[in-house]
Amino acid sequence: MSTQVFTIANQLTMLRLLLIPAFVILMIYGEFGWALATFIVAGLTDALDGLAARMAGQKSDLGAWLDPAADKLLLLCTFVVLTLPNIGLVNRLPLWLTILVISRDVGIVLTVAIVSLAVGPRTFPPSPLGKAATAIFIVACVVVMYFNYLGRTSVFVDAAIWISLVITLASAADYVWRMARIINK
Repeated sequence: MSTQVFTIANQLTMLRLLLIPAFVILMIYGEFGWALATFIVAGLTDALDGLAARMAGQKSDLGAWLDPAADKLLLLCTFVVLTLPNIGLVNRLPLWLTILVISRDVGIVLTVAIVSLAVGPRTFPPSPLGKAATAIFIVACVVVMYFNYLGRTSVFVDAAIWISLVITLASAADYVWRMARIINK
């Protein structure tokens, strides 16, 4: 791993972090088309930063921490803003889903921290279900934002919500099982 800080990949990740407040402001002020475009650009920076790190051989310790933190922050802010009442959303994420998704992520982070402190450093590679959950959350957010931009409801929004619930519960159970195995090593 590189000790460089201002790699192309890290700059793309920092751009994603800067796009988060712009996205939230656009959503709050009802600029749903621009908010969706901003979210998509932020998503593209996520794809490009990993590609840039691999192609340029610029994987860094900072990037290993900053990239997933930026991903979590973008999704956290998106879920919260898509749950807010009184900002003119035709389609909102239910509060219960937002609470479950955030609780799952907080639980994972706290468990990793506690295990690392109590048992010593362990490697916690992302699980396939965890990666699938992130992808489904992104698609669900795009679907909700798109139909808000159109100003109409859709069965696709309902499907995205229920699929998000299922993957949240499945990935949480998977993480509990995986943590138990790592702790017992």
